[in-house]
Amino acid sequence: MKRFFRFLLKFLLGLFLFSILMVVIYKWVPVPFTPLMAIRYFENPEEDIQHDWVAMEKISDNLKLAVIASEDQNFPVHSGFDYEAIQKAMEDNKKGRRVRGASTISQQTAKNVFLWPQRSWFRKGLEVYFTFWIELLWSKERILEVYLNSIEMGQGIYGAEAAAQAWFGKSAENLTAYEAAAIAAILPNPRQYRAKPASSYIQGRQSWIVRQMRNLGPLEL
Repeated sequence: MKRFFRFLLKFLLGLFLFSILMVVIYKWVPVPFTPLMAIRYFENPEEDIQHDWVAMEKISDNLKLAVIASEDQNFPVHSGFDYEAIQKAMEDNKKGRRVRGASTISQQTAKNVFLWPQRSWFRKGLEVYFTFWIELLWSKERILEVYLNSIEMGQGIYGAEAAAQAWFGKSAENLTAYEAAAIAAILPNPRQYRAKPASSYIQGRQSWIVRQMRNLGPLEL
């Protein structure tokens, strides 16, 4: 029994050290693929995966601001968790209202890079764990860079460069405010919505996001 517990302790310690190592590596190294990409591939091997990593300076400030405006307006100032949004989501849930997501960009980055898209308390706990470490070891700029290069932005489309090319036939650094807002508008369900041609619902979200971008002003991280 003692031997088993020693083995278990070493195993858990190894997992802990490996997880920190991966966070440290991805502080500088581009993320080549994500668990979601692998899952999508095995679900549909015929679906072409488009993913081209580009440096932060090769991504339009319009897209950076658009995703912050639509997904997490407190991203520059919070420590990984938006407690006000979490409290609002809990209150809406108690009142039976439609619950809006309270996950921050940091949490979404942790989930996309290190975990899998499953709703469970165990996976949520791991998401909190990895969010803590990337907020501690990465800069806000790095978190946003990884986020913009890793998230799903359409069927088989991952990251800003692939999305810009697929939806608008241009590089990510040349996206206009309205094009960036259209991409940000589909993020809640990128496999169902289209950035171009946009439905009336996406056009409405796009206009709202552009207004929020103007209210936020220049991006400062």
